[in-house]
Amino acid sequence: MTRSSQTDRLSPAEALRLLEEGDLLELAEAADRACRRLHPEPYRTYAIDRNINFTNVCACRCLFCAFWRSPDDPEAYVLDDGTLSAKIAEAVELGATHILMQGGIHPGLGLAYYEDLLRRIRRRFSVSLHCFSPPEVCALARREGVAVRGVLERLRAAGLDSLPGGGAEILVDRVRRIISPRKCSAREWLDCMRAAHALGMPTTATMVFGHVERKAERIEHLRRVRDLQDESLAGKCHGRAGGFTAFIAWPFQAPNTALARSGALGDDWRPVTGAEYLRMIAVARLFLDNIPNLQVSWVTMGPKIGQAALAFGANDLGSTMIEENVVAAAGCVHRASPESLARLIRAAGFQPRRRDCYYGIAGV
Repeated sequence: MTRSSQTDRLSPAEALRLLEEGDLLELAEAADRACRRLHPEPYRTYAIDRNINFTNVCACRCLFCAFWRSPDDPEAYVLDDGTLSAKIAEAVELGATHILMQGGIHPGLGLAYYEDLLRRIRRRFSVSLHCFSPPEVCALARREGVAVRGVLERLRAAGLDSLPGGGAEILVDRVRRIISPRKCSAREWLDCMRAAHALGMPTTATMVFGHVERKAERIEHLRRVRDLQDESLAGKCHGRAGGFTAFIAWPFQAPNTALARSGALGDDWRPVTGAEYLRMIAVARLFLDNIPNLQVSWVTMGPKIGQAALAFGANDLGSTMIEENVVAAAGCVHRASPESLARLIRAAGFQPRRRDCYYGIAGV
């Protein structure tokens, strides 16, 4: 794979060229080299966690999402305290080091509810709380009439440890106006993450691709994430510790979504193939040179493509996902045990290691 630039850092134009026409095996080789520079250790990681959606009520009603329900829908719910505690207890018993917890944008739940939720969990469980994506935080800020930073400070005081990167989709407002017009803008998502990083809070970054976006808009998404990480890493010189710990991309799942029914996808739309997914992962690894970890989405692509991604620049196989509801609502259901993920890592030529929420090693 040749480079058109004399600098070491991949430019957006170069990344787009690779995404559109780069040789797949050359991409794999280059991305694997980049990964091994960041992770020369002989192991690759996976996690045990649970993705708890404490409510499916959401005012955003995104067209690409099959999970949300309106408040008066018979399937609408808000988990009661006993159910939520039982889910966390089961996850901890199975070895979970952290809980990923998110909800829809419920119009009836204010910041005090979120604070109380965190405090109740913190009193009962010794587990990292990786909760509430930027759209939730931005919605709470609007509801309460306070700054996003103020919301994050209150959530952190109540027990929040880190912020997941959900709600990014594609960080281009042309795309967001089509698939998620009621959700926070690209700037608001980035500003929320900027505020979290300034508070020393680690976060992740995500991307949902393969719907109405153009390939150049995927690269613009990566550029915006990389630029913010540059800014956050520069802030570390001033004593702040926040930043993106990982990047996770997964393909749009069309079944049961309003986007698929709307015709917005176009007559020539087709699902992302395994090869297309691996190409996207490789380009992301090469472009995001300042984000240490790249996580596989085997939940959407299946375990074998997830395993293959370990040769395309990924260093983390993701989580066992004791529970997952959002992607499952679109008809995509894959399950894995710690043993099966460990076998996949071994078969890919690495030693398996369990990690925690911060990508530190938590066990074999």
